[in-house]
Amino acid sequence: MSLLKTDPTAPPQVPKTKTREWADSLIFAIVAATLIRWATFEAYTIPSPSMENSLLVGDYLFVSKLHYGPITPQTPLQVPLTHQTIWGTGLKSYSELIQLPTYRLPGFSEIKRNDVVVFHVPHESQFPADLRTNYIKRCVAIAGDTLQIKDGQVFLNGKPEGSVPGLQTTYFMQVDNPNDEVLAALKAQGVVEYDQPGGMPVAVPGPTPNTYGYTISCTQATADYFKKQPYVKGMTVLQPQVQLFPDVADFHNTEAMSATPRGWTLDNYGPLPIPKKGQTITLTPANAAIYFKIVARYEHNEGITWQDGMIYQNGKALTSYTIKQNYYMMMGDNRHNSEDSRFWGFVPEDHVVGKAVLIWLSVDPNADFWHKIRWSRLFNIIH
Repeated sequence: MSLLKTDPTAPPQVPKTKTREWADSLIFAIVAATLIRWATFEAYTIPSPSMENSLLVGDYLFVSKLHYGPITPQTPLQVPLTHQTIWGTGLKSYSELIQLPTYRLPGFSEIKRNDVVVFHVPHESQFPADLRTNYIKRCVAIAGDTLQIKDGQVFLNGKPEGSVPGLQTTYFMQVDNPNDEVLAALKAQGVVEYDQPGGMPVAVPGPTPNTYGYTISCTQATADYFKKQPYVKGMTVLQPQVQLFPDVADFHNTEAMSATPRGWTLDNYGPLPIPKKGQTITLTPANAAIYFKIVARYEHNEGITWQDGMIYQNGKALTSYTIKQNYYMMMGDNRHNSEDSRFWGFVPEDHVVGKAVLIWLSVDPNADFWHKIRWSRLFNIIH
C-alpha cells in the first residue's frame, strides 16, 4: 500500500471563501436545472380555457421531454432558465447571433393521436423556432392521416374517432328569467367564464326580441342537464365566424395569398391530409395553399414566393414537393374557444416540446383563499 506524498515546496492551497462557495453552488444549481429542464421534465401552467374541461385555468403541469426525445437548442446564446424575456422585464433573454440546426434525441414514444402535447406555436415570426410561444393542445391527427370534422365529430381516414372526455362546446342558453338561481345552477355544474367578474357568465340579449340568456362553454353532459331544466327555453350551439386554415390572407405580412375560400367552419372542417416525412406532393392551384408555409418557412427552403395561386422557387413554379418532416394537427378540447391548427395549420415535428403527463398543483383563480386549491386535481395523470 502506497501513500500519496505531498510536495513540501508547493505553496499551501488557499481555502475557498464563503462567496466563492456560494457562487460555485449557484452555478452548479443553474447548470443542473437547465439540463433537467431541457432533457427530462419542465413545469408549465395553464393560462387560458382552451383545453377545458380536460385542463383548467390554474392547473400546473409537468411536461415530459423524455417521451418524444428532447431537441437540441437552436438558439444557444440565452440567459439560463428563461424563455423569451428576462424575468420581470421586457428585455430579450437571447441573441440570434448563433443559430444551430436542431436534432431530436431518441425518446421512448412517438407522438400519438389524443396525446396532450406542448409545442412552439409555428405561426410566430418574431422569435426563433425554439423560443416561440408555448401552446398546449390535443393531437387529433398524426402524419399520414386525413382529418375531417362533421358537425363537431372528428373523422380520421373516413372513420369516426371516439369522443374525448371533457370536450366543451359553446352554447347560447336561453332562459325565462336571468337571476341568481340560474347563476347558482351554472356554478354547480362547473360552468366558468374567466373573462367575466367572479368567473360567472353575464346575461345578454338573445337572437330574437325580448329573449335573454347566457353564452356558456360546457360539456355535452352539462348541456343535456340544462336542456331538462324548466327555466331553460333552448340550448343553441354557437358557431364563431372565423377565417380558417388554409384560407389565409397573408404570409409574414408581405406576400399576399389568394386561396380559394372553402367555407369550412370550426365544426365542419376538411377533409385535410396531414403531411408525412418522405411523402411527395403534387402541387396544384387547388392544394398549393395547404403546403405554402411548409415549403416557404418550416423546411427552410430558399427563394420561395407565392404567385398566381402557386408556389414558386427562384421564379419557377413548383409542381411537386417532398416533405422533409412529419406534421400534426392540434386542437383544444374547448372546441369553440381554442385557437389551434384549424386557424393556422400544421405543427411541425421539430416544434414539439413534450407530452403533458401530470397535474401537480391546481389553483382556482376565482375562488376565495380557503378554496383556492383544487385538491381533487392534485397529482392527476393527464389523459
